[in-house]
Amino acid sequence: MRVVSLAVLIIVAASPVAAHHPMDGALPTTLLHGLLSGVGHPIIGLDHFAFIVAAGILAGMIARPLVAPLGLIAGALAGAGLHLGAVSLPGAEALIALSVVLAGAAIFVGVKVGGAWVIAAFALAGVFHGYAYAEAIIGAEQGVVTAYLAAFSLTQFGIAVAAAMAARLLLDAPAWARTRQWAGAGLTAAGLMFLAQAAL
Repeated sequence: MRVVSLAVLIIVAASPVAAHHPMDGALPTTLLHGLLSGVGHPIIGLDHFAFIVAAGILAGMIARPLVAPLGLIAGALAGAGLHLGAVSLPGAEALIALSVVLAGAAIFVGVKVGGAWVIAAFALAGVFHGYAYAEAIIGAEQGVVTAYLAAFSLTQFGIAVAAAMAARLLLDAPAWARTRQWAGAGLTAAGLMFLAQAAL
């Protein structure tokens, strides 16, 4: 419980970091830069990171630790494609924050829904996350874009699966209910802070 509380505190305290980009906002120009940016964006973009962790926990709770995160990846790639195709999604940042709030609330209450519904929800949220990810590579060469998309997909999948497997290991632990509630409450609080920032 203390570890979960500390992790949530770090997320909330660091949430003013909004750059989301390991290249300091510069456009990636090489394959290496594309890969590094794709790995870094889901980690230093704390709203993205919080949602990926929440999605992983939910995937573990519904016993779909490997399959459910694929919905997130598919949605993120679709969202990135929309942005790269010059399609506008108004309010994406607010919807990203809202996805963290909703995922945190679902964890808090111990949601019991079918895997198909969770995968669909992950995919829908992923569209807005992917749309925001693509902002970092607008104007980059195709090879760089491909490297970036592959890297952020693998990074998201790895984080989500790690969180899902951790949740699966804890499901039968005596303290699971309390740990789940702490994690859900913390993620919801972080999402509300992201939402407040998006409204500024």
